[in-house]
Amino acid sequence: MQGVTLTIALAAGVLVFCLRPVYGLTIYIATLAWYPAYLTVPVGTIDFTVTRIVILAIYVNFLLKTNLANQFRFIWLDKLVIMYFLCQLLAMSVTTPMSQFLENRAGAFFDMVLPYFAVRRIITKREQYLSLLKGVLIIAAPLAIAGFYQCITSVNPVGFLRKYHAWKNAGDLLWPRYGLFRAEVTFSMSIMYGLFFAMFGPVCAILLNNAKKHQKLIITGLGLMAIGVFSSMSAGPFLAAILSVSFLVFYRWRKYWKTSAVIIIIICTFVEIASNRHFYDLLGSFTFNSATAWHRSKLINIALFEGGMRGHWFTGYGFADPGWGPKLGANITDITNHYILVLSRYGLIGLVPFILLVIESVKQIVSAFHNANSLYDNKLVWCLASSMCGTLVAMMTVSLFGQPITCFFILLGLCVVLSDCVYKNGLAVKTNL
Repeated sequence: MQGVTLTIALAAGVLVFCLRPVYGLTIYIATLAWYPAYLTVPVGTIDFTVTRIVILAIYVNFLLKTNLANQFRFIWLDKLVIMYFLCQLLAMSVTTPMSQFLENRAGAFFDMVLPYFAVRRIITKREQYLSLLKGVLIIAAPLAIAGFYQCITSVNPVGFLRKYHAWKNAGDLLWPRYGLFRAEVTFSMSIMYGLFFAMFGPVCAILLNNAKKHQKLIITGLGLMAIGVFSSMSAGPFLAAILSVSFLVFYRWRKYWKTSAVIIIIICTFVEIASNRHFYDLLGSFTFNSATAWHRSKLINIALFEGGMRGHWFTGYGFADPGWGPKLGANITDITNHYILVLSRYGLIGLVPFILLVIESVKQIVSAFHNANSLYDNKLVWCLASSMCGTLVAMMTVSLFGQPITCFFILLGLCVVLSDCVYKNGLAVKTNL
């Protein structure tokens, strides 16, 4: 299977090199979604996925054929992405054998840093931004159809590939729920599959305002995005999608955002004072059973308030199990919270720059909204904001790994480029949130 993987990677790389950079980026996302990340080509101690090879072709393409690299200027979010990666290296240099952490972080560099800066450098105009979203909508359609087929029948059309898994030998993950099956198709598990649609679906909603003659196709594409989320039968993607759609709908009442924020704070405070539960337990209502809701809430309590990080606050546990499993009713620790995962693995050295990175991405979105000089650009920014809102909150109920990690850094890149795109459409003027 390594030969097939390498052939597909080289074919995609050649295609990328023959196309304009923005279409090369679309090919990259297609390989991310359509080809399993667990099929790799080992080069030394590093497992090269198709996307890790294609991202190199993207960089060769725009470095040799354009002057985009000379036009680049660093901003704070760029520096924080690099700082986050370097802080991971620093923390793991203390907790993990050098060969293991260098091998792992080398792969992470290909999956996080390179995709982020590819988006940052390639997307410089609104037309390119919209072209990328159209490509994502097309890419998602067959993936959603395959997932729905698996959800109904339990048959994964590409399930036979799992026996070539680079790290484990596994058959189809048939986890029934309410008489349906949790689709994963080309992803490692159903939650990650559903998150792909939940993360990219809302940002693509702006296309409804873009091309009236293709609206039926766009509505169909967005509908398939929703089917992709449903087919995962997983709480994390459901939560992300519900919050994102709610945020989209709130656009009509956006001038009341301060009032809404105050109401949410009051509700959370009331729950903390008047109830024996924490406010974040409310997220448990989006899970499919009380056991998983309890697990997610208990995980936060153990890590932050019950001494789970004692002696490891600074650099974390690395890849070692923090030993919280018995308190969670399991032999091993299943960390179903991305923020807790970052804290557990890299300590505060990793968590602080990650939180700063998230805050800066939100600031970029707010800046883009203020710089927008038309109602259309306001909606353009709002759609991306809705994706980020759903993703950032859902990350309190699920840890990202595999393809969604790359999707998250692609969204971060879009947060930056969108601010430039709406500003370049004309003289920026202040708009009220």
